[in-house]
Amino acid sequence: MRPAMAAYGLWPFVALHSAVFIIFAFSFTRPRTGRDWRTFGAFSAFIVALFTEMYGFPLTIYLLTGWLGSRYPSIAPFSHDSGHLWHTLLGLRGNAHLDPFHITGDALIVGGFFLLSAAWKVLHQAQRAHKVASTGPYARLRHPQYLAFATIMLGFLLQWPTLPTMLMFPVLLVVYRRLARREEADATLECGDLYARYAAVTPAFLPRFPLRSAQPIGQPVRPRRRGTAATEGRA
Repeated sequence: MRPAMAAYGLWPFVALHSAVFIIFAFSFTRPRTGRDWRTFGAFSAFIVALFTEMYGFPLTIYLLTGWLGSRYPSIAPFSHDSGHLWHTLLGLRGNAHLDPFHITGDALIVGGFFLLSAAWKVLHQAQRAHKVASTGPYARLRHPQYLAFATIMLGFLLQWPTLPTMLMFPVLLVVYRRLARREEADATLECGDLYARYAAVTPAFLPRFPLRSAQPIGQPVRPRRRGTAATEGRA
């Protein structure tokens, strides 16, 4: 048991990995308003909770150790590999980093960051031009950045599920939905009919299949309130 516990208590690893992903996300989102910071802060809290259990203290494994020991007597519950719970619970063989859950998680995380980057570029350009963001990812979704954050978190849950992050995930989805509704209200107030027409043909969070793009709305919008976005609010 003691050698296995050496896989945890690695607090510099917790700080390093958390910082890498948080700074990476920050470089794409550049939060400015209070709403931006709440969105980014919720994602950051998820990341810190994840890596705290991955390298710091395995709370989920600790709570489940009795059940895991009785059901899977051959495993060392506090080894790092056992933290890949889907791999352990389904009795998968081989390297946990090469199982379907981990590979799918990698794809979701990478795809989420690509979507986050693409969405931020379009939104930033639209804000500078005082236009409704309706090209790129915004041609198919009104809130692609929220979908990107959710996709990244889902990818991590496939790789390293923990009780705190699994409880946080649906709560964060609700928080993001509420923030999106507030942003839409602000965008409608600011852009009027331009945003209303865009929202009428563009789904909020999940694209329609087959994919259909909204027609770009290129007319400049004169901001009515200083410091507010002329588009769908920033994620």
